[in-house]
Amino acid sequence: MTASDTPPTSRFLVHHDYGMGGLWWWIRARSRREILERCAEVEVIDTPDQVAQADTWDLDEVDIDAPVMPAGLDELRATRDAQRTLPGFGALADREIVHLRRRGDYGDDDPAVYLMEVGSDGRRLRQVELAEDGTALRSGPDDWIFNPPVVDLFDPELASMEISREEFESQWRRARHDDSYA
Repeated sequence: MTASDTPPTSRFLVHHDYGMGGLWWWIRARSRREILERCAEVEVIDTPDQVAQADTWDLDEVDIDAPVMPAGLDELRATRDAQRTLPGFGALADREIVHLRRRGDYGDDDPAVYLMEVGSDGRRLRQVELAEDGTALRSGPDDWIFNPPVVDLFDPELASMEISREEFESQWRRARHDDSYA
């Protein structure tokens, strides 16, 4: 393949939400998917209003093939490079809906198990929280103040967390609505 055969790049707005804030960049790449395959835990923003607003910000712009990435993005690319060789890498990436069983993110402070229905963008669609005492609470987007992407569907660790739609639906039906969001 010669340089003239290389597909052209376009500029994409890319965001990494780290919980209490986020990092933003313009990345030149051949496709949205190329960015997601090469950088962990990012989302490509294509909402016209958000893109127009970001045009007024002073964001780093980098080519996806650049040997050096801006701070923050360099770590996300290194993470993805390490993941790429692991079994399960990208196994869930092309799914419209994925059902997962995950332990709480806060170790012993969060002993609950979360069953999540996740869309192709990594955002929760519905969730069932299974407490240690057997209580099952369900919630959805109307209950959450924020709904950033909670999973990176290229992450090879997620493949082992996948559950069937039937298992999720069974738990969803038995769960009661989580009123703590009201």
